[in-house]
Amino acid sequence: MIPFVRDHDVDYGRRYLVSPLIQRVVANNPGPFTYTGTGTYIVGRDAAGAGVAVIDPGPFDRAHLDAILIAVGARRISHILVTHTHSDHSPLARPLAERTGAPILAARPPQVVIHASGHLDEEEDEAFRPDVILTGGERIVGDGWTIEAMATPGHASNHMAFVLEQENALFCGDHVMGWSTTVIAPPDGDMADYMASLEAVMARGFSTLWPTHGAPITEPAPFLQAYKDHRLAREAGVLARIEAGDTTIADMVPTLYAAVDKRLWPAASLSVLAHLGKLVREGRVVAEPGPSLDAVYRRG
Repeated sequence: MIPFVRDHDVDYGRRYLVSPLIQRVVANNPGPFTYTGTGTYIVGRDAAGAGVAVIDPGPFDRAHLDAILIAVGARRISHILVTHTHSDHSPLARPLAERTGAPILAARPPQVVIHASGHLDEEEDEAFRPDVILTGGERIVGDGWTIEAMATPGHASNHMAFVLEQENALFCGDHVMGWSTTVIAPPDGDMADYMASLEAVMARGFSTLWPTHGAPITEPAPFLQAYKDHRLAREAGVLARIEAGDTTIADMVPTLYAAVDKRLWPAASLSVLAHLGKLVREGRVVAEPGPSLDAVYRRG
């Protein structure tokens, strides 16, 4: 079982000092994929004149923009970092940049439609354009802090996490969330990429994970292992359904997600598709004519 952390009350617009170098302001956009809302992080010393980085400004919400600027106060924003271009993370980046003059740093936006269907609320921010394109490995040096860009594709092809070196902490965006498993929705979401990114995060031995939604993960090692085990168990379940004679995703979902609200089955179908895409790539499953929601699947 994944040791989820779901005790997370918030006061929207309030600045929370959560570590010596991290403050957090939560946007008022709670929902089934955002939990209590988008948590925007301000990284840097809490001192007048200090330069800070803002991570994931959030959705286009003028009240949240004002809350970020109030939380920054007499400091200055030197960098705006974006984990990925879903509409609950990046749209406020450009208005914040225009107000402050800070550059926006992020991975290159995807070139394809992000989901195989319209069942998810995580729309792509198609207007997003970073000022500086990150590929992973870059070190961003600020006023008393250093952040490393860490490529973590899977949830999105352009997902970038950010390592705060001074606290051995990872701002993990939607790659890992404390309150839920992460949605992997093809074609932009990719399960093979996700599992490789998860292994990379596990190998780093971070002290704390700071997701954009929900509470921090303060014991990353067992949590990440449980996250990985859950994905592998779901993969085994998909293979078992094929062995049992299920040939389509529509056949598999009612059994695999019998304990889940039927309203979430369309989203679950995309997760099964992601697993099947990985299995097809590995040669363990064959899809006719190719991996899709409507394809016919059999063992390879």
